[in-house]
Amino acid sequence: MSQPTNNRLGTVLITGGASGLGAATVDAVHAAGGVALVIDRDKPDSDVIWEYADLAYSEDAERAVRTLIDRAGGRLDAVFTAAGVDSCGKLDEVATEDWERVVRVNLLGTAAVIRAALPALRASRGTIVTVASTLGLKALPDATAYCASKFGVVGLTRALAAETAGEVGVTLLVPGGMHTAFFDGRPAQYAPPPGIELNKPEDVAATAVFAMSQPPGCEIREMVVCHSTEQSWP
Repeated sequence: MSQPTNNRLGTVLITGGASGLGAATVDAVHAAGGVALVIDRDKPDSDVIWEYADLAYSEDAERAVRTLIDRAGGRLDAVFTAAGVDSCGKLDEVATEDWERVVRVNLLGTAAVIRAALPALRASRGTIVTVASTLGLKALPDATAYCASKFGVVGLTRALAAETAGEVGVTLLVPGGMHTAFFDGRPAQYAPPPGIELNKPEDVAATAVFAMSQPPGCEIREMVVCHSTEQSWP
């Protein structure tokens, strides 16, 4: 096992690290003196240790985690699960494959990554920060797949916190809407309306780094981070 780095943040594995909140968190980790490892289907623009994986397939996700830990010398201090997809529409109008992919990526992919990372995180007494959504607490129409997946992330994270108490730190991050490409290409009724105020991903990333920087035993259990005029909260 490699020796820890000289800062509390250490080595952080980030899913979805090629864009949006994930990419912002990569930058925040580097700025804090940590080392970022990225899982994504797209290669990041930044110079970062990256491994391809489609999180809709648990075996692919687990393989990528093990590979990245090996490439980092065997040590892992934190996991941040930023990867997420959506497929808007009414339950009986969204194609089955599209609906189920949302749940596979957002929920099952999150679980697969954490499962593979747990041995290394137990060894370092590291931290897991999962990314849910305000739509993991408040349901909206035409969002059954996304709500199902993010409500699931909330339940997974809370149960995991109880299961790993004293071994691994667990934080649930509940972000509101952000200015990212997540909304690109959507029909107008599913996109943020003109003039709406959303958070900058780098501001949300800063809160994730704060949670991952806490010493063992000091845990930020849950954080809701949204713009003050966020329409999906409370």
